[in-house]
Amino acid sequence: MTDIVVLGSTNMDLVAYVAKPPQRGETVTGREFRTIPGGKGANQATAAAHAGGAVSMIGAVGNDSFGARLRSTLEHAGVNTDHLRTVEAPSGTAHIVVDDDGGNAIVVVPGANGTVDHLAPGDEGLIASADALLLQLEVPLAAVVAGARAARRHGVRTILTPAPARPLPPELLDATDLLVPNEHEASALTGRTDPHEAAAVLLDSVPEVVITLGAAGSLYAARDAEPLTVPAPRVTAVDSTGAGDTFVGALAVALGEERPVREALAWAAAAAALSVQRPGASASMPYRSEIETQYAS
Repeated sequence: MTDIVVLGSTNMDLVAYVAKPPQRGETVTGREFRTIPGGKGANQATAAAHAGGAVSMIGAVGNDSFGARLRSTLEHAGVNTDHLRTVEAPSGTAHIVVDDDGGNAIVVVPGANGTVDHLAPGDEGLIASADALLLQLEVPLAAVVAGARAARRHGVRTILTPAPARPLPPELLDATDLLVPNEHEASALTGRTDPHEAAAVLLDSVPEVVITLGAAGSLYAARDAEPLTVPAPRVTAVDSTGAGDTFVGALAVALGEERPVREALAWAAAAAALSVQRPGASASMPYRSEIETQYAS
């Protein structure tokens, strides 16, 4: 079993489902509203646990009803929450509009996640015991850099999802083994709209890159290998929220099991394809048996 630590955000997703998202100044009527535990960190932790990893979460929730639900949801998914702090602040929230094509627009209010600006006692020891550390950018950058440096000190693979997209400091890139942006994030980081060109630029800073391409699959590039494109299963999307996090969580498990890169990417794509056919983020993430069935089909 792959040991994975996730350092990142926990949010309560407040999701409105509409036929078409509103334009600026416009009011539309939604057809449904849900509160669903999420946050990129918690999503990746849940996805990895469902996929068969032994997962621990480093982060923070508020001392409120959302925080209690976020913690219990992670624990129900099999995630160790001993390093998930409870702080005197509101829990993080994500305000999400999902349209009938499965697309989404998201506003994140960090709340308790904003207090995760350093490693707490015991966090580095937890990271040192892992096979992989998963990082995103929904907690303060200081903690992300500290986590990546701790992983590098202990020879732990660091997988960074650069979302929300922002300039990445050299000290973070220097401690990153695998960068996993989507095509929009890759373009924002490099100024290149072509994924192959963007990957080539990113390889100046990190040894391996996977650019997710939505329904088109993913592109893998490494300094010592030819680029590799792996298609995604063709499915009808209901809600794409959390699909990228599902992909990353499943990919971390597959790589930890030392699957060949092509197989690992296809296996992760199978997980993401299942997730987009269901509403919500963490609620949509498939279990290992489902991924295996989808991968074999």
